[in-house]
Amino acid sequence: MEDTAAVLIACSALVLLVLGLAHLLLTFRGSKLHPRDHALLISMQEKSPNITRQTTMWRAWIGFNASHSYGAILFGLTWSYLALLQPQLLFASWYLLSLGLVFLLAWLLLARRYWFVTPLLGTLLATALYGVGLVLLVA
Repeated sequence: MEDTAAVLIACSALVLLVLGLAHLLLTFRGSKLHPRDHALLISMQEKSPNITRQTTMWRAWIGFNASHSYGAILFGLTWSYLALLQPQLLFASWYLLSLGLVFLLAWLLLARRYWFVTPLLGTLLATALYGVGLVLLVA
């Protein structure tokens, strides 16, 4: 059962890794994350947020999207490594197992509330794979 759980948790992590890498690529290449309204893009490039004048809304938007991608990539790399190469460490730590589940559930809530269908379905798949892996560990 532990081997199957390890594969499911690794697959869960790899889903997030792929989503994170795709999001990072879309952040810096092409116009998929640009607003449809060109005037809004210009305004974002010119206007600063209230917190500081040292950046623009556009630069903050790019930075937030990149750091968001880094989080998914970090989760994907770390949990797939732990599941496949250090399962004894991962499976002996309810802290790490719980942290992974809480992370995925938090992302699922964000996806449901703020994102669109592709990341929602990907996050749902990752959470389901992780959850089934946890159930197999407990069984």
